[in-house]
Amino acid sequence: MKAFFFPAAAALCVALGGCMSTLSGDSYSRDEARRIQTVEYGEIVALRPVVLEGTKSPIGAIAGAAIGGIAGSTVGAGKGSDIAAVVGAVAGGVAGSAIEESATRKQGVEITLKMARGDTIAVVQEASPQDDFRIGDKVRLLSSGGTHRVSR
Repeated sequence: MKAFFFPAAAALCVALGGCMSTLSGDSYSRDEARRIQTVEYGEIVALRPVVLEGTKSPIGAIAGAAIGGIAGSTVGAGKGSDIAAVVGAVAGGVAGSAIEESATRKQGVEITLKMARGDTIAVVQEASPQDDFRIGDKVRLLSSGGTHRVSR
């Protein structure tokens, strides 16, 4: 059962992570569709790779705790089995949470722009193969409701 725990928890977290939306410049949520956006123009003056931390929802911890509790309950008998189930659930919860965060972590890019209006700003978004940004590129900054994205 122990050999089953980590692969099962990892598979569950990866599967759940696949349901997440991306934070790239070319990804829009349903709520963002058909909304007016402010468009400003700028030039990329700096690029820096960053890491977007993964999801920290209760799902990974709950799944890990369930699997750990089941795995722990198979150890020993009587009170020993109960204690092992509790220890397994706690350890599984911690491991499941860490696996979820790691599985949903993304590569990002910090894009520093010199805006046409004269100021300099930075936007962080998920790195996307479609956006092969380079220093000196002329780009658009799209803004709506506190959400900003850099696009060609």
